[in-house]
Amino acid sequence: MSSESTIKKFNEHVMQSYGRYPLAMKQGEGRRCTDEDGREYIDFGSGIGTNSLGYCDEKWADAVCAQARTLQHNSNYYYTAVQAEFAEKLCAVSGYDKVFFGNSGAEANECAIKVARKYSFDKYGKGRHNIITLVNSFHGRTIATLSATGQDVFHNYFFPFVEGFINVEANNIADLKAKLDDTVCAVMIEYVQGEGGVNKLDKDFVDAIYELCAPKDILVIADEIQTGVGRTGKFLAGDHYGKKADITTLAKGIAGGLPMGACLVNEKLAGVLTAGTHGSTFGGNPIACAGGLAVLDRIESEGFLDSVCAKAEHFRTRLEKCSEVAGVSGLGLMIGITLKSKKAADVAKAALEKGLLVLTAKDKVRLLPPLTIEVSEIDAGLDLLFEILEE
Repeated sequence: MSSESTIKKFNEHVMQSYGRYPLAMKQGEGRRCTDEDGREYIDFGSGIGTNSLGYCDEKWADAVCAQARTLQHNSNYYYTAVQAEFAEKLCAVSGYDKVFFGNSGAEANECAIKVARKYSFDKYGKGRHNIITLVNSFHGRTIATLSATGQDVFHNYFFPFVEGFINVEANNIADLKAKLDDTVCAVMIEYVQGEGGVNKLDKDFVDAIYELCAPKDILVIADEIQTGVGRTGKFLAGDHYGKKADITTLAKGIAGGLPMGACLVNEKLAGVLTAGTHGSTFGGNPIACAGGLAVLDRIESEGFLDSVCAKAEHFRTRLEKCSEVAGVSGLGLMIGITLKSKKAADVAKAALEKGLLVLTAKDKVRLLPPLTIEVSEIDAGLDLLFEILEE
């Protein structure tokens, strides 16, 4: 099929809930993909940070295919060795006690919300259910996670929203103190607000959250859907701040491109969810767990995260020399580019025409390349990007 025929058939039958670019992907290898017409693209987006090892990594694909030929699914009424192994390794790598598996970041965040509210209900009773989230945050597209999201642009059409979420301005300690009352059970943060503009939180603000919450037994939830699993150069972005949240949520790159979400909890919360209080038909799917194990094996390999940091620095060094770049934000291979005169959406469209895939976030160009990207590929992609920015 050609790109044109694929897009036509697609649009005839798929709901138009996305603003799609006119690209019909056919296949991918490494950090490059090819469309239905045979045109090749360098990928600086990795499926919004999901293809953490790039396209069709050989060891990852072998692990996934082997599992698909062994056992593709089972009910969570039963046990599987691959889910047990993945859970053990994920808890060991992340430093958490227990994990619940779902299929997406929104599901992981739903689980975190339920854990926080049930913990507070079990210990303190009704009335202590509010969760503080930050202005400009993004936590998902289900009704509950949209309610938690601190962006008015998403708060439309689907009224009424779920009650019990209070927004605090990011990096405003006074605002946090004013709203951290005895109705609050948790504070939910992204260390780097991805959809909100690739802005990382100030260390003083993060320190204040933990210092103010601990004495009141208010939980800290770290939404690391986009920042986790090596994206920032450490396994968790919280490691940059020297903090360990009570609950951390992961998704996107955790299984290298397969549907997977994880809600990790510390020892204090390990027994909060009991039989029947939460569930997921596909959560912990054997094939997704096999992909997750392959991702963890690679990220845990010697020097891998150091290479992520080095490549992130290479990106920033080159970007800061571009005459059209006003600033570079983010952390690790989670990069936001503020432009002086051009519009990010226009740049993304022009990049596509040149054979480069980039993302946007608010008014910034956003880059989330595969963690395995090579320096030569970074340079090739940036050369294309600079042609657009400096023309």
